[in-house]
Amino acid sequence: MIDIHSHILPGIDDGSKSMTMSLELLAGLEEQGITDVICTPHYINETNQISPSWKNEELLDRLKQKAEEKGLKINLYLGNEIYIDRDIAKLIRSKKIAPLAKSNYILVELPISGEFQQYEDILLNLKQKGWKVVLAHPERYHSFQKDYKKIEEMHRIGILLQCNLGSFIGQFGKAAKKTAQKMAKDKLIYCVGTDIHHPRDYNEITKAKKKLRKYYEYYEYDSILVQNPLKIVQ
Repeated sequence: MIDIHSHILPGIDDGSKSMTMSLELLAGLEEQGITDVICTPHYINETNQISPSWKNEELLDRLKQKAEEKGLKINLYLGNEIYIDRDIAKLIRSKKIAPLAKSNYILVELPISGEFQQYEDILLNLKQKGWKVVLAHPERYHSFQKDYKKIEEMHRIGILLQCNLGSFIGQFGKAAKKTAQKMAKDKLIYCVGTDIHHPRDYNEITKAKKKLRKYYEYYEYDSILVQNPLKIVQ
């Protein structure tokens, strides 16, 4: 599996608190069969979660070195989980935020409510500028849970949908689980991610993958876990 959504870089958001924790997280992910990880720290404009890309690159280089010293074989890349903002394109141009693995894919999140004025216009504008927009965990947004048609509309306009694996085993509540299951049944998921923040998060990855597997033929399952994410890292 290739994980396109993680919070492993130490000390810059609500994920890993230290290099030691980051290495523990990577070791756990590798044990669960994950070969590649895109580190996607939060970027939330006008908050304290605005670590710039140059700083993240330095952290990533240190993490790669430490991981290699530990004998870990996992491949690491940089990105951001970008809180929706009208200035996303400008922030990318100024290198304050990073696309996924230096590709033309970007990972964007909405408020947990799912509500944001003109979010659809912002996402479409990014598409028109040549970016492939991946929407982080739509199954978790409250307004999407209440109105599934919003998810269908995102898919219809070409927004790529990334579900969290943990949603399939109820880590984010019953509504998120139900919505993720429906998305799987309807074949709306482009890829999945761990959205890992803490060491406890990797313990159930294999169980969650088994739950996801029952909705797909093997080639579809492989597309979601490997082939579609491979398009991003390559």
